[in-house]
Amino acid sequence: MNTEFPGFSGPTASTEAPLEMLAACHIRIERQCATLRRLASHLAHSGCDGQARTAAENIMRYFDTAAVQHHADEEVDLFPALIESMAGSDAVCIRDMTEGLAAEHRELEDMWRVLRKPLERIAQGASADLPASAVEDFAALYERHLKREDDELLPMAARLLADDELALVGRAMRQRRGIPDV
Repeated sequence: MNTEFPGFSGPTASTEAPLEMLAACHIRIERQCATLRRLASHLAHSGCDGQARTAAENIMRYFDTAAVQHHADEEVDLFPALIESMAGSDAVCIRDMTEGLAAEHRELEDMWRVLRKPLERIAQGASADLPASAVEDFAALYERHLKREDDELLPMAARLLADDELALVGRAMRQRRGIPDV
């Protein structure tokens, strides 16, 4: 089985355009989930070879850093900015949506902790069972979650948030990543 895992070029966006950066992150998350699915299949056919080890390392690095930062970008900066932008009953709808998305973040993080254990063993070259059902549940939940953010949250943020509010979100994203402010 010849399946390429390690490294790929992904979409780039800048914290100067935070909504576009979040959307680009969604594409990278989808790609990491696709790699995770391929890895589960690869392990069943080829075992824990060099490609599997490298893929496991890359997947762990992504979900241990970029995905954590992405969730924080939304929960700490974007969600509160959206809630602040609305008044009255409209804020209740946004609050319900953002609380639901944040709850999904916790569920995804719990699922990730379960998947990370065998990935760590694979990255170290040890044989490990990467349950296809756990991989599929994780990837499917991420797909549904990202679709809702892409279809509802980001367009709403683009409509409701003023340029100065988006600039604040972008500044917070840079600080979270240790990027000097421009």
